[in-house]
Amino acid sequence: MSQISQLQAMDAGTRRREARTVIASSYLGSTIEYYDFLLYATAAAVVFPKVFFSGMDEWVGVVAAYGTFAAGYVARPLGGIIFGHFGDRLGRKNMLIVSMLVMGIASTLIGLVPGAAAAGAWGAVLLVILRVCQGIAVGGEWGGAALMALEHSESGKRGFAASFVNAGAPTGAVLGTLVMGAFAALPNEQFLAWGWRVPFLLSFVLLGVGMFVRLKVAESPIFKAALEQEKAEQEKAERHQADQRKANHASVAARREIPLLQVLRRPKTLIFTMLAGAAGFALQVVLATFSVTYAVSKGADRQGVLYAFAAASFVSIAFVVMGGRLSDKLGRRPVMIGGLVLFIIYLTPMFQLLSSNNIGLIFVAFAVGLMIHSTLFGPLAAFVSEQFGTTSRYTGASLGYQLATLLGAGFTPGIVAQIFKDSGQDTSAVVLYLAIMSVVSIVFILLTREPKNNDLQTVGS
Repeated sequence: MSQISQLQAMDAGTRRREARTVIASSYLGSTIEYYDFLLYATAAAVVFPKVFFSGMDEWVGVVAAYGTFAAGYVARPLGGIIFGHFGDRLGRKNMLIVSMLVMGIASTLIGLVPGAAAAGAWGAVLLVILRVCQGIAVGGEWGGAALMALEHSESGKRGFAASFVNAGAPTGAVLGTLVMGAFAALPNEQFLAWGWRVPFLLSFVLLGVGMFVRLKVAESPIFKAALEQEKAEQEKAERHQADQRKANHASVAARREIPLLQVLRRPKTLIFTMLAGAAGFALQVVLATFSVTYAVSKGADRQGVLYAFAAASFVSIAFVVMGGRLSDKLGRRPVMIGGLVLFIIYLTPMFQLLSSNNIGLIFVAFAVGLMIHSTLFGPLAAFVSEQFGTTSRYTGASLGYQLATLLGAGFTPGIVAQIFKDSGQDTSAVVLYLAIMSVVSIVFILLTREPKNNDLQTVGS
């Protein structure tokens, strides 16, 4: 029986159980990957300026640390291309295992990089190299995890299923911030000397847990069906064109076109997807980096700010999933646009709350910001993935999503910190910058076709 027939014959109960298993695995794997990736964001905000860029003006050191942070986002599209190519050729599952392995090893090694006092500039160089490895890994991770959840799910529940992958980001942020916050309770000298390293070294333990879970997950049924259909078509072509060798080779080559070329033949989809998602990542990363630094600079306790962000991230997890579920009802575009409009309105009061030097109000600032952001972030995984066909979906979704992160998040912390510094530490210029980015994303969401009812087995093919 063909994979397509098996997929159709599989009883509803079995499909639901398999879908739940895959969604849980994608959520756990995404949590571990983002623990590693976003742990770096917290460290870049409160540790790296002092450890790797000591001797500089405070905000110059912050900008330099955010520069190393940006390296991971520069590398993410490369990871999307590499892992997407092999994921569209060999399968989603194998690439998820490799991406987790790369991330776990790179994150563990970050915890061993010597600071400026011991290695001078070489410490920062090693940090950038390992950050690039993190970026490549997470660039491959997201697409595979999102597609596994999406392609195992029923049509009317895809936004809900894929949202669990994006829910891994705030969950990873909670885990990373709690662990880093616990070690931030150490005396400052001990924290900067060795305490910040322990959360990175714990990545090796999480790697073992993640690999155990990943190895038990089944490959995407839609991908297997597409692969079998392609194989059957090639065999048919070979039988009918045995006496036309050149034509046969040309036909097979066309069917085996490189996934990246399939995506680039429709550049409008890629560009619109990238610009539609950019602002969401800019807002996300500002909350995780600049906002933490800003609150601490206004006199708030560092550990208290970290715990406030962790608590707010925990609250936001449910809202990410709710955003995905709401998009199954109303559509991806209305929910995402609503989130961006609300965030534009909220930016000014958010910074006022962050400057209050009151941990309770700082928690409110983070919590409301992350809840609003979640309405945008929840539908985003499905919105991006549904734009591409099965045989190029890993590449297309990964590249579109990672280019959005590069444009929206990669340079935003450094740009925002520089704007803040150049404006005499006035947040109104920061608000204006983020508002403009949000308006640009709203325009491109409106220009993109609503994808929630797309047939994943035919779209883009």
